[in-house]
Parts: sequence; C-alpha cells; structure tokens
Amino acid sequence: MTTGPENPYGGPQQPPYQPPQQPPPPYGYGQPYQPPAPNHPSAMTALVLGIIGLAGILTCGGVTLVLSPFAWAIGSKAVKEIDAAPPGTYSGRDQANAGRITGIIGTVLLVLGIIAVIAVIGLVVAFDGSSSTTYGDY
Repeated sequence: MTTGPENPYGGPQQPPYQPPQQPPPPYGYGQPYQPPAPNHPSAMTALVLGIIGLAGILTCGGVTLVLSPFAWAIGSKAVKEIDAAPPGTYSGRDQANAGRITGIIGTVLLVLGIIAVIAVIGLVVAFDGSSSTTYGDY
C-alpha cells in the first residue's frame, strides 16, 4: 500500500513546488526607498592617481611616482570632506582612503628614490675628484 505517487527511479520524492519568497523592502517596512549616495568627486581621482603612481614603478621606471603626493593630498581632502558631510551625502570613502594610502606608499618610495639618486651622484663626484693625482713626480 502506498501513500502517494511513487518515484519510478527509486529515489526520494521531490517536494512540491513552492513559489519563491519575496525579498524585503530595501530599507525595511514603512521606509521610503532612498537612492544610494553619489561618490565624492575626488574619491576616484585619488584612487586612480595612487594606482598609476605605484604601477609606474615597474612600467615607467618610477617616473610616475611624482603623482603619488597628489594622490595623498586629494585622498586626504576627500576623506575629510566625506567625514564632515551629513550621513548619506557622499559615498566613496573607501576609494578615497585607498588613494590616500597608495599615495603615502608612493611618496615614501619617491623620497627614498631621490635620496638614492643624490647618494649615487655624491659618490660619483667624491670618487671622481679623488682620482686626479699626478704621476709625474716620482
């Protein structure tokens, strides 16, 4: 004796069809929909400048590191403006912060590179000046 239709393939019976559940409203019940806040105008600029500054180390020999201080400054200003604005005014804080951080890293590398170039020039001048001895007086 069976209680329902049997599965001809011998496996477990598939549960009956249930309609999909409706997702909840975006901001809960009774709250109107609010579109997401626009990105801060400088957030993406800081991120792009920071990425180009660091990527240029490998591709351009470090020339693009000069963009890093600008990424640092623009990213810092954007983060401050996003934090000072009323909540929901701007988004993009993560992008501005990432641009600021990559700008800091690139600026440190730029300063270290400038110090290395100055040191190499100083060593070349020091060794070039010390090798000007005369060999005529024995």
